[in-house]
Amino acid sequence: MLVGTVLCATAACGSGELKSATAPSTPAWQEPESYDYTLTSATSVLAGTFRVKVRDGEVVEAVGLDKDSKRQAHQVLSEVPTIKELLSELAKARGDDADTADAEYAADGRPLRITLDWDKNAIDDEAMYVISSFRVAAP
Repeated sequence: MLVGTVLCATAACGSGELKSATAPSTPAWQEPESYDYTLTSATSVLAGTFRVKVRDGEVVEAVGLDKDSKRQAHQVLSEVPTIKELLSELAKARGDDADTADAEYAADGRPLRITLDWDKNAIDDEAMYVISSFRVAAP
């Protein structure tokens, strides 16, 4: 429950750039080749807050920013997604008619929050991702 509270608090701390709560289609946004962002994740595989570095479209570094993510950062680097991978997961969930496949977007079309639940009666298939502190980086 604490993670959910942190996720809600993290999302609320944005700069008022929220565009749409549950848009059925992904707004046009082109992922840059290199960028940094903060990911707060609540999934059965990846939990906590990570500072993520993406270069040439690949995650090259993920630093844990809290107790859970510091423990996981070295063990699950391959599980830390790019924003493009998060959007692909959202599209797959929508294509698979998941019970929940919602996203909130910034005015530029960049996702700020993605919430997924493939089967409302299943345990451990939910995922929530909050994307913050996005910054384009030099390649």
